[in-house]
Amino acid sequence: MYGMTAGETAEREDLLAAAVVEAVEGTSAYAGSVFLRSRDRRSVVLAATCGVPPSLLGGWRLIPVNSPIPIAAAYNSGRTVHLADAEETMRRYPQLAVALPYAFGSCSVPVGTARETFGSLAIVWAASPGSEGLSKAQRRRLRNVANRLGDSLSALRARTGKPVECDPGTIAVETPAPSAAAVRVGLFQWDFASGAFIADHELCAIFGLDPGAFDGRAETLASRLHPGDLAAFRSCAREAAVEGRTTSRRLRLRDYEHGGGYRTVELWGRVPKADDMRARTHLVGAVVDARTGQVAVAAVERLRDGLFSLAPDGRVTYVNHSTLQLLGVSADELLGRFLWDVLPWLSDPDIEYRHRSAMISQAPASFVACRSPDRWLAFSLHPAADGVTARVVPVGQPPPASTPSASPPETATATAPTRLGVIHHVLQLGSALTEAVTAHQVCEVVADQLLPAFGGQRLAIYVVRDGTMHLLFHTGGHEDFLEWLEGVPLHARLPGTETLTSGTPLFIESQQALSRGYPGIPTGEVSSWAYLPLIASSHPVGTCILGFDEIHPFTQKDRGVLTALAGLIAQALERARLYDSEFALARGLQQALLPHRLPMVPGIRTVVRYLPGTSGMDIGGDWYDVIPTDSGVCLVIGDVEGHSIAAAATMAQLRSAVRAFAAVGHTPGDVMAGVNRTLFDLDPGLLASCCYIHLEAHSHHAYAVTAGHPPPLLRSPDGTTDALDLEIGPVLGVERASTYPETRIALPPGSVLALYTDGLVEEPGTDIDVGIDRLRASLANARADSLDELADRLLHNASGSSYRADDIALLLTAIRSPRPG
Repeated sequence: MYGMTAGETAEREDLLAAAVVEAVEGTSAYAGSVFLRSRDRRSVVLAATCGVPPSLLGGWRLIPVNSPIPIAAAYNSGRTVHLADAEETMRRYPQLAVALPYAFGSCSVPVGTARETFGSLAIVWAASPGSEGLSKAQRRRLRNVANRLGDSLSALRARTGKPVECDPGTIAVETPAPSAAAVRVGLFQWDFASGAFIADHELCAIFGLDPGAFDGRAETLASRLHPGDLAAFRSCAREAAVEGRTTSRRLRLRDYEHGGGYRTVELWGRVPKADDMRARTHLVGAVVDARTGQVAVAAVERLRDGLFSLAPDGRVTYVNHSTLQLLGVSADELLGRFLWDVLPWLSDPDIEYRHRSAMISQAPASFVACRSPDRWLAFSLHPAADGVTARVVPVGQPPPASTPSASPPETATATAPTRLGVIHHVLQLGSALTEAVTAHQVCEVVADQLLPAFGGQRLAIYVVRDGTMHLLFHTGGHEDFLEWLEGVPLHARLPGTETLTSGTPLFIESQQALSRGYPGIPTGEVSSWAYLPLIASSHPVGTCILGFDEIHPFTQKDRGVLTALAGLIAQALERARLYDSEFALARGLQQALLPHRLPMVPGIRTVVRYLPGTSGMDIGGDWYDVIPTDSGVCLVIGDVEGHSIAAAATMAQLRSAVRAFAAVGHTPGDVMAGVNRTLFDLDPGLLASCCYIHLEAHSHHAYAVTAGHPPPLLRSPDGTTDALDLEIGPVLGVERASTYPETRIALPPGSVLALYTDGLVEEPGTDIDVGIDRLRASLANARADSLDELADRLLHNASGSSYRADDIALLLTAIRSPRPG
């Protein structure tokens, strides 16, 4: 979490977990979640959940803030978004209802302070049609929880200096839903020299004693035991003291609550370590009463029906013997795993969909499936907040419409699935493609969605360039997958080109079928292929190929869905390729406006680094320059506000103005005043900041002037680094008659001067002075053997970031030796 220490991270996680639990329990919901804003403020990221594990939320771990989703709407508007039932959700937020088509109600509220919003908190409850949802008091309680969380996060930020943000890669804090305890544990401390016995309330309850009336004597507890176990009870302390190890005993305890019979408990204890045998006088430990769980397991094991339990995320946590017989697996194969991963005939996405539906709507679900060769089983799922209890029984063959499997061959759903659940992946693909910007991002989205939806193992996307096929993206398996298609002309008689020229998808279900249709084509280790033509606006874009390691019969539904998706992928890919081309053009234009190389100047060495922002295709207005003059050398760095062609054009004109005024020998103050007037004459409607330093040719001094720009940093030969205290003039473009005072600075040999733009030191939610001080510390502590290495070190964190809201320019100047007189 963005530079937080382990203690700070734990404190924030505790705040998030406590808030989401309080929100769920205080409103009688069954699940809740907290989303926090991302570093770039473009998304809210799942930070904590209670009741529903993140795996059930599918693609909703990261939500763009402009999405028509309640979580994002609450964050953007600062208002409560209350959806009483599925009907209201569909009416107001159809995109959410389509992606999560379950019967539930929800309420989303902003998390933050009066001044800013950090994220959103949402709860979910089971809601039948016509439900009124939360009462006003419950909504008010939920807002109070969110406001207290916002205040706590703000206080944590003030104390640590770390922004309230969530890295998209951070694992969300998960709090399980409350459930009835199957095991009771009571703790004790027994001084067997004096007989004193200290017991907690739970242990007293296990022994059927009033905690307030317990006299603290071991004999009182012993009186509750079966007479045959008294000796074992007394001997456990003696043996532990002698042997100095953990001891355990099973004891029969009289059960006064259920007729006075006996039940079995376990006593576990150990003697604290001590070198002296005489010091071993205490036994500490616990009494474990697993009666509830044991009785429940015994009852379930007697049933002939199959009963099993699933965790909220769908993993099997318990299975009785009858279930194992019906499913034909062992407990070791099944426990801790998903049914649809272990059993091929349950691998249809619709099975996973039924589980997700039961958990999110908290309503029972059922389905029928066929186990090879012709054994039909009926499954029913009964959800609660802490998981699902499931029942499976044998049934006669049902009508096809009632099953996720269209037919009962050897592995029904594995060989010919109707894949009703694939529609979920289709919807996610469409939604994800709207967020993909570059061609590579589009390809990754396609791979992430299509391969699991249709059970494929490999995917390749070829695009058309100059009338030939070229590999754009490949994932899954061997490098030689379809390598023979590279560089092939469109008129070649190959499946990857014919599907594109004809506009008709090709579905090849076996290697034999491929060899019959296209003799001589290598098959490799792939058994089935789907060739999808990517055509946008009647223009051939490329071909998307899915590969399957096992024979894969394509149902009519598979073919129809994949054919429809091909057009969607083509449009997204064409749009992304256009973006990539324009992006490259914009970046090329920006680079052309900046110096290609810095001049060599005696007595100093300069290096520059420039990192464009990653936020989009618009180009910025950062610039730098080194200008030799008759009286010395001028160092310049500036920043025109905004990201646009206008900003870049203004930057180029201001750079030219600086060079013109410097060339005729103006003083630094006059140069800056002249550039300010130039900006007014251009009238672009933009402001700019600039720092200009003139190094004198025959001394170790310089004159600096700044127009609202961050202060330069100077590293002395001994490593001491400070931000220069310059007299600051107004930002360029504010007032035509502005003047700019000069400051004389000393530059001893061996010193390093750093000029930079604010993109290097600004961090959302943090004062810029914090970023400047962080850069100062980095410059002070970095090795300065090489100016290039020093520049790379200062930009290390910024260059490794996947998101930069602003451009970054850095100009370093090393004063190498005295200049000759």
